Amino acid sequence: MSWDPNPVPRALRCWSLRRASETALQSSRRAVEDQLKIRGHKRDADVFELFLSKKELTEVIDLSRFKKLKYLWLHHNKLHGITFLTRNYCLTELYLNNNAIFEIEGLHYLPSLNILLLHHNELTNIDATVKELQGMLNLKILSLYQNPLCQYNLYRLYIIYHLPGVELLDRNQVTEKERRSMITIFNHKKAHIVQSIAFRGKVDASWDPKSPFKQKPVQRVPSDFGFASNVDKTVFDDPEDAVFVRSMKRSVMTLTSMNWNTVPTREERYLEEEGTEPAQMLTVTLR
Repeated sequence: MSWDPNPVPRALRCWSLRRASETALQSSRRAVEDQLKIRGHKRDADVFELFLSKKELTEVIDLSRFKKLKYLWLHHNKLHGITFLTRNYCLTELYLNNNAIFEIEGLHYLPSLNILLLHHNELTNIDATVKELQGMLNLKILSLYQNPLCQYNLYRLYIIYHLPGVELLDRNQVTEKERRSMITIFNHKKAHIVQSIAFRGKVDASWDPKSPFKQKPVQRVPSDFGFASNVDKTVFDDPEDAVFVRSMKRSVMTLTSMNWNTVPTREERYLEEEGTEPAQMLTVTLR
């Protein structure tokens, strides 16, 4: 059991933290009530938007009572987290930029979110951030710039790969070239299949770029194998001789053309002139 040599200051610190939290929640409650008065709302069901930006807020009261809340402005405050959003299923636009948020646990409760601004915060864990946002199938506009996680080498392509529904990332449109690049980098298997389809090929889906190259075994022709009705086991010293002999045994294609200059006209046939030569045929044989 640990012993605190100075218990009074420790108790004072705990009391001070609780007091600060209560004060922060009171400030948040006043800010919310002020907005309700300004908008003239008397019922929570009538609240569709709340403007709580630039209020020096460090905490926010639970907003689950506003079931139909769709637009929430909380930018330019001093928030560290967003656990106050748990049952606001209708929320479509959330502005949290310019705060001190270091984790976004709780955002997965917002399936209708379409716009999310989180730039200028303290997000460091890109995997945790992506995991929290993956369930938002309606998310189209996202901003994460000016966060420590943006220092990740392939940050933008990583976000595009894990959040394919996002169309505008950090104020820049997601391009088709970026989508192809992220597939090549983060999904080698899919990239290989797409490439094979482009060239009308059929590939092994288990291909792994990290595995060593596997060369297919050479298929050897049996010694008694015959081409068509021909069986030739002659051994040639010069390979070119073998090629020549093999070419001469291939199928023959014949092209025939009529020399129309030698065909008699109707008058010539009528007069039956003597010395008229028969029509000539031209034949070309190819192997």
